[in-house]
Amino acid sequence: MTQASGTRDGLEGVETRLFIGGTWRDADDAGTIDVLDPADGSVLASVADGGTADAMAALDAAADAQAAWSATPPRERGELLRAAYELVAQRADQFARVISLEMGKPLAEAKGEVTYGNEFLRWFSEEAVRVHGRWMENPVGGSRMLTMKKPVGPCLFITPWNFPLAMGTRKIGPALAAGCTVVIKPASQTPLTMLLLAQVLEEVGVPAGVVNVVTTSSSREVGAALMADPRLRKVSFTGSTEVGRGLIGQSAEHLQRISMELGGNAPFLVFEDADLDAAVEGAMVAKMRNMGEACTAANRFLVHESVAEEFGRRLAERMSGLTVGRGQDDGVDVGPLINAEAVESVGALVSEAVEEGARVLVGGKPAEGPGWFFPPTVLVDVPAEATINRHEIFGPVAPITTFSTEEEAVAAANSSEYGLVAYAYTRDLTRSLRVSEALAFGMVGLNTGIVSNAAAPFGGVKASGFGREGGFEGIEEYLDTTYVAIPL
Repeated sequence: MTQASGTRDGLEGVETRLFIGGTWRDADDAGTIDVLDPADGSVLASVADGGTADAMAALDAAADAQAAWSATPPRERGELLRAAYELVAQRADQFARVISLEMGKPLAEAKGEVTYGNEFLRWFSEEAVRVHGRWMENPVGGSRMLTMKKPVGPCLFITPWNFPLAMGTRKIGPALAAGCTVVIKPASQTPLTMLLLAQVLEEVGVPAGVVNVVTTSSSREVGAALMADPRLRKVSFTGSTEVGRGLIGQSAEHLQRISMELGGNAPFLVFEDADLDAAVEGAMVAKMRNMGEACTAANRFLVHESVAEEFGRRLAERMSGLTVGRGQDDGVDVGPLINAEAVESVGALVSEAVEEGARVLVGGKPAEGPGWFFPPTVLVDVPAEATINRHEIFGPVAPITTFSTEEEAVAAANSSEYGLVAYAYTRDLTRSLRVSEALAFGMVGLNTGIVSNAAAPFGGVKASGFGREGGFEGIEEYLDTTYVAIPL
């Protein structure tokens, strides 16, 4: 078995080959991709660089396994997911270290991702046996109506680099529970975590061909080849809106079912009656989770003019106390960004905001030295129309813009084309309900800086996509409904 054999402590035993039809194999052309440590740019491991031939072999395996897997009793499918959950829990430290190494986040936060991501395996192990239809009398009489749920068929999952375990498990869990087989294409920056998960699924006895993993540097070509095949019946993508739009267009040829979890531009509203201690604490969670490299990260801080100065001061004080460094080192709060391009992009947004009138309270410039680090940054006096308020930052930067009325705050929050998540802090119950209803977002964090939960439906509206992952709704994305008319 080809493994990342001790290239870095924590990667021992992690496979680096493609997983197709229950077999670990090299890429068809034997090419490889270097996986880099974002803390210093060094090579962690080299994984197989699959091409279209490998991708089609994976789809062949998924298609061949589909009938038998869909016929597997739901209880058996659920028990396999539960076994995977138990094994991931046992190996949580190993998963956390792999995540931290290839993605950069601190170990404590990586452990949090393992707990969160693993919950999707447990949740959908329980949902596997709760798929049901209905039986009812035709309202006009003379017949009965029967509905039944069936798996949609082979699926393609394209997952991002920022949550390499959780973005996979929240797709794999419901798909396997529903009776679908899958081909997974993880991000080329962070493929090791998904390969490790595939090893777990193989070990607990998930049948060959049910789960296939193709790592590749040719995402566009591989995705296009798979989606051009009518056997593929479902695509779930987490990533940028630009790429999502392209995939939606490609899905039209064979009318594949699609779920899109796309970009975000989350507003964080702080009203004049908010508990500022709670608001600052929530801001730290909403902004600094994953170094700000999350679609759910607070992107625009809209703060009432009467408390903006105090909120900014407190937030800057908290941000300045964070320790930046390699994710595996003790005491580190903030790891590196994913690559040099990310640092450059964040830096450009901050520089432009300053040119437009913003003031820097803390941070503001990339860190010197090896690795791709950007310090926690707080900007105040940010104009409402500033570029940084219109773009997803994907970094540890908190731009603060003021408002004077509730109507103004809601209008500013809804002004973005994105609609994934919004956060709001207020102690007024009626305002809480009023604002939650008025915000045009798929999720709202009310007096909390975190919304992610395996038991909740995760997803957005507008340019943030459609479809839901998690909750009772999550498994429906992988089921078709058949209606049977029965005359009496």
